[in-house]
Amino acid sequence: MWLNDQQIIPSAIRRYRKALAASTPRHIVIDGLFDQQKLDSIYAVLQQEQYWQSQKHSYSALYVDESQWHATPDTERFVQRDLWQGYIASANHAQSAIALEFLQFLRGTEFMALLSKIFDVQVTDIHVAKPEINTNFFRLGVRDFVNQHADDSPGREICLLLYLNKDWSNEQGGELVFMGKDDHSVTIAPLYNRCVLFDPSSEGSEHWVKAVTHGGAAAYRYNVTSWYWSE
Repeated sequence: MWLNDQQIIPSAIRRYRKALAASTPRHIVIDGLFDQQKLDSIYAVLQQEQYWQSQKHSYSALYVDESQWHATPDTERFVQRDLWQGYIASANHAQSAIALEFLQFLRGTEFMALLSKIFDVQVTDIHVAKPEINTNFFRLGVRDFVNQHADDSPGREICLLLYLNKDWSNEQGGELVFMGKDDHSVTIAPLYNRCVLFDPSSEGSEHWVKAVTHGGAAAYRYNVTSWYWSE
């Protein structure tokens, strides 16, 4: 079982739905949603350098190559981070099996049914051409960034962020910041086994990530990002 049963009992679901209705943007923060021992195994996989590849986006283009990136003004640079490549067959494929299993669980029937219940909307991959590319691990170092943006897209109902940062301290930065409403932004620290779920079309859902600093022993800020659509 990937989920912590105590976090998905009926009273917990009711609490999440109540929090969604009262928040701007529509979001909830769930600590300890997943089994910690299994996440520890994933964390070990993410420390293996060979699985990571640099990813760069501008506001006008995704997957920008180096020549394009150097020609892109700083104000147009949207994302610089690393993308996990463990799903690509390699000599070490067996080592990445548990991480792959978790990504598949996040796109599986059980977990998507849970999301549908919390948000009161039916999410499905029936019309998603490549579901697997919409759920993956990312990491940010001190030179990386995720600038202000919106995750809304036609039919996209839910965004998930799960943080995998052990012993993370405030001095290390890396907080998620929602724009919020009436100059009341919402700041969320990227703590281990903390899951943020939000409606990307809701008011105030534009967001960014504060810079990662040298404030701790960890070299990177790790997370899972997953997007979900309705029919």
